[in-house]
Amino acid sequence: MYYRWVCSILGSMFIAACGPMVSSPMGDMSSGEDGSVGGISEVPNPSAAMAKKSGKALAQLERGHEVYMLKCGECHAYQLPERVDIMDWQDVMPEMIAHAGLATSDEKAVFDYVIAVKKEKGQEY
Repeated sequence: MYYRWVCSILGSMFIAACGPMVSSPMGDMSSGEDGSVGGISEVPNPSAAMAKKSGKALAQLERGHEVYMLKCGECHAYQLPERVDIMDWQDVMPEMIAHAGLATSDEKAVFDYVIAVKKEKGQEY
């Protein structure tokens, strides 16, 4: 028998449907009407320029991107990194990383990746 958990954290920011994925192992990749959820082509790949601008190693950003794309999407509709509220993420990331069974180094890598995307887009965080 399959179980499904619906977790609501911080209001509507994170709605997770955890359990067996029915539609796609990558989560909901369709574009949302409000623009906060994006398709796979809208999630930026790390680059040398992004690493330089963020002051983080390219390998660190690549790991963060990998975790973001492969693990976060197992339970969540993708949030475009530039639309992530950093203060909210700082509060919930430790719990989500633990829930996913990932190391704290992966938490840092995802956080560094999201910050790098924001910097690349010229945003303050």
